[in-house]
Amino acid sequence: MIDEEGGRVSRLRKFIDNSIFSAEYFGNLFNKDKKKFFIYYNVYVKQITYLLKLLGININTVPVLDLKRKNFHKIVDDRSFSSNKKIVSTMGDICINHFHKNGVATVIKHIPGHGLAKVDSHKNLPKINKNEDYLVKNDFYTFKNKKALIAMTGHLLFQKIDPQNNVTHSKKIISLIRNKIKFKNLILTDDLSMKALKDKLDVRVKKSFLAGCNLALHCNGNLSEMVTVAQNSPKLDKFVTKKTSQLIKIIG
Repeated sequence: MIDEEGGRVSRLRKFIDNSIFSAEYFGNLFNKDKKKFFIYYNVYVKQITYLLKLLGININTVPVLDLKRKNFHKIVDDRSFSSNKKIVSTMGDICINHFHKNGVATVIKHIPGHGLAKVDSHKNLPKINKNEDYLVKNDFYTFKNKKALIAMTGHLLFQKIDPQNNVTHSKKIISLIRNKIKFKNLILTDDLSMKALKDKLDVRVKKSFLAGCNLALHCNGNLSEMVTVAQNSPKLDKFVTKKTSQLIKIIG
């Protein structure tokens, strides 16, 4: 699995210069000239998926379905297709379909929506003060009816929904993702080594699974931490086994 979004989030920049092909670039092109967009995007995804598979990578953590917002933290910014929720949703469907058609599975992120964050969750915990009705109609909207088999959480505190627990550790919000956004596939945590989370690592892992996450993500490569994550993760249940086996239909 890899973060190969294009633009400034490109793990393969030493292999291929992907810097101009941000989500925003394609969102603007889609809005301006749909015919040209589909030609460009088809070629782009074919090239990226060819390279990923050549390297033995078959899951890419795209699309970013967070809404672009002015006057909020730049952690999303050009990683988002648009500030228009309908464009983000449509572009998300196109992205998922193109990657799946080319044999690479996708991960929608950062569910249920990172666009209102005023700080970078890699460093601090974003606190969002909008009510649930507003969020369901806007930020959460873009994640509905998506065919990706995996969704990645955002480490975000929605104060008017669950003032005590960030999304990754919130039974209330994981339930909302299941019942209002209606995402029925695998829920993956964002990186558990991010500084938005303050508990010890073993506690972070346990809280994630207790809240209803299905998979734990750990990215910093520290072997002792990886052992801690593994030791505090439950055995795979029937749901996880069934859903991961469905990936074969895409990547097989």
